Amino acid sequence: MASRLLDGVLGALSQDMAIDLGTANSLLHVRGRGVVCREPSVVALHTNHKGQKSVLAAGAEAREMLGRAPADIRVVRPLRDGVIADFEVTEAMLRLFMHASMGPNHIVRPRCVVCIPYGTTEVEKRAMRECAEAAGAREVHLVEEPLAAAIGAGLDITEPSGNMIVDVGGGTTEVAVVSMGGIVYSRSVRVGGDQMDAAIINYIKDNRGLLIGPITAEEIKIKLGNAAALKRDPALSIEVRGRDLVTGWPRAVRVGSGEVREALASTVQLLVDTLLAALEKTPPELASDIVDKGIVLTGGAAQLKRLDLAMRQATGLPVIVADDPEAAVVAGAGKALAHIDFLRAVAC
Repeated sequence: MASRLLDGVLGALSQDMAIDLGTANSLLHVRGRGVVCREPSVVALHTNHKGQKSVLAAGAEAREMLGRAPADIRVVRPLRDGVIADFEVTEAMLRLFMHASMGPNHIVRPRCVVCIPYGTTEVEKRAMRECAEAAGAREVHLVEEPLAAAIGAGLDITEPSGNMIVDVGGGTTEVAVVSMGGIVYSRSVRVGGDQMDAAIINYIKDNRGLLIGPITAEEIKIKLGNAAALKRDPALSIEVRGRDLVTGWPRAVRVGSGEVREALASTVQLLVDTLLAALEKTPPELASDIVDKGIVLTGGAAQLKRLDLAMRQATGLPVIVADDPEAAVVAGAGKALAHIDFLRAVAC
């Protein structure tokens, strides 16, 4: 009784939050306030003359240093495929994001829901839980990303009915069939926004003889990227600057949307093939539900123009992009956070 009362008092005073630590971006959702942090998962580390390392910046500020930092500053991405690759740097980054989200006057350490990829190993789960606790969480629950994405997209996952989620992240894409509060089937492939950027870099290098960086490639993807052609497709283009591979000098070229579509074709096809393979493994009764409801796209890379059209053409099924697909996972975890009994039922 006393422990329940204490938990209630702590819950009333704390700013409980949901955390989506992604390969490309990290998002934090504070109960009652919504998504308060949406930052790149990038950290700039400074090494002094004694060899001691310290965090110089994290998030958007650190991302601006990519490819521009001097020798004593190393810019790193501490997560790979949605799991921790560098524990200490991830902890430092998460602590900065949590403190910025809660503000300086928080009294009680928050209860946190941390989203993890489906199929995460017990070692990786323990690392994620310990990282959140070290960053300042008093209690940590882990929720698998496909479940959180389905909740965030507005689907009722408690019903005995099939829902298909395709979560296209920075490093991985997860296709999952969800029913009765659990994952019936899931398939994951290491293809996402990062691979799209790499495909654009390689295409421009091979076809234009120009070397560009990842930030420029992402800008091209956002402005010109598309997964399928339309009959009356406007010819869009932008000027791209980089280093000429022959002369070594800076040079600018114009790149068109058709070229970007060609660059992304193999990556998009991998996503489509993963979806088709998942549909083949879906139980028949749940497959009939998916025919009625369609497929829901979430994740930051799901914002690639006409990705839904490419999947619709390949499957013949309705494909819907969730509202604010990048925040669907963390928003779903935030909804689960508001119902603690349900949270404990779906937590892993």
